[in-house]
Amino acid sequence: MKKLIAASLIIGFCSMNFTPVVAQLQQAKLSRKETKVLKAKTERFNYINMPWWEDYEDPYLNKYIIKAFENNQDLKIMTLKVEESRQRTKLQLAKEMPTLSAGVSPALYKLPGATTSAGAFAVPIIANYEIDLFLKNHDKTKSAKKLYEADKLKEKAAYIAISSAVGSTYYNIVKLDEEIRLQQDLIKDREEIYKLMKMRNEIGITSTADLTRADKARRAAKSALYDLEKNRTVLLNSLAVLIGESPENINEFERISYKELTKQKAIPTSIPSDIIIQRPDYLVAEKMVEKAGIDVRVAKKEFLPNLNILGLAVFLSDSSIPGGMSWANSLGAIGGSALLNLFSGGAKIANLKINKLKYEQNLQNYYKTNLTAIKEVNDSLSNLKNDNEKYETNLATLNLEQKDFGYATAEYNAGVKSKLDWIQRRENLTVSKRTVASNKLDLYIDQISLYKAIAGADL
Repeated sequence: MKKLIAASLIIGFCSMNFTPVVAQLQQAKLSRKETKVLKAKTERFNYINMPWWEDYEDPYLNKYIIKAFENNQDLKIMTLKVEESRQRTKLQLAKEMPTLSAGVSPALYKLPGATTSAGAFAVPIIANYEIDLFLKNHDKTKSAKKLYEADKLKEKAAYIAISSAVGSTYYNIVKLDEEIRLQQDLIKDREEIYKLMKMRNEIGITSTADLTRADKARRAAKSALYDLEKNRTVLLNSLAVLIGESPENINEFERISYKELTKQKAIPTSIPSDIIIQRPDYLVAEKMVEKAGIDVRVAKKEFLPNLNILGLAVFLSDSSIPGGMSWANSLGAIGGSALLNLFSGGAKIANLKINKLKYEQNLQNYYKTNLTAIKEVNDSLSNLKNDNEKYETNLATLNLEQKDFGYATAEYNAGVKSKLDWIQRRENLTVSKRTVASNKLDLYIDQISLYKAIAGADL
């Protein structure tokens, strides 16, 4: 029953935010482990900003985004890496703690001059603690935590990248669907043009050169159709991998039709500068600079002595000693040490220099990431604006082509224009429709590129 409740909560992610999830968890009375797993899934789901995708009002797109969230192998690998990083942090934290070990030590011995052997059984208990007076181990733990935080941010970047890849691939498939449909119409027109010109050539109205050009045009249209169909198959296979399904099922993949694409997002006039500092790659670079700084501090502390406390307790049971295993037959000791490595062949100096160089590398990478982030945001916004202008221009051209085709139809019906001229005008209209369809879908893809550039943030 608990599993069913958990599954229903996960399926309802699209309308979730963190507060309702907590309330539902309290009502469902899930186990502590199930609660932890569900909260982690909610946090990862929030990475992709599902309301942004729902704004397209495309149920097929939403379905594929959720499938990728649940099934994509790259995302699963990234989540496992984050968990591995968390365990490494815990491993380093354990080194700050004292260690305690116990064992058993049976023995059989014979003393000099004795005629018989004796048996003994000891239980040693050993405690060891490295005094972290200079906070070297604590700094190592802080360094491990920075790496864990960076891996968490890389995980967020992976979820944004995969959802962007799903969206871009999906709309490229929709674009190819429409282009293939229009290309088929274009092929029909060119086939008919070729037949008419062949008839005209036979009676001497059309030259053989014009007939040859018409033949080349219809063959080129067929060749272009093959390329479009090939590209669509490749994209469908890519979508299958992204959502974790077999490419054998691509013929079952549903998608919206071009005519149903009615919802377009508003184009922002500008992007706030603080968007940059929300990008995971920027934050990862920042964390790595912080980690490198801590590593330099740790390398400096390697020159300081190691301080240790050692405790030992032994309970002994010996056949030659009365009283058996008791406090009377126990041995206890405690001691300390301060160990300073006086000569290591320059290893510590080299280690310090290496960590300083790593710090400089991470610092330069931080600056580069900042510039790259600004570039990607500006490029995405610029592409979106330019493609929108191109779409508006070609849309106006399409309207003119439709008017022109209307005039040609009227003239054809009145017997003023030949059928060949009328089909050629229809061919021009089809080409214009294909251009506009491609431009319109490019806007959707540009929006997704901008979504990725701003790390899925709301503007």
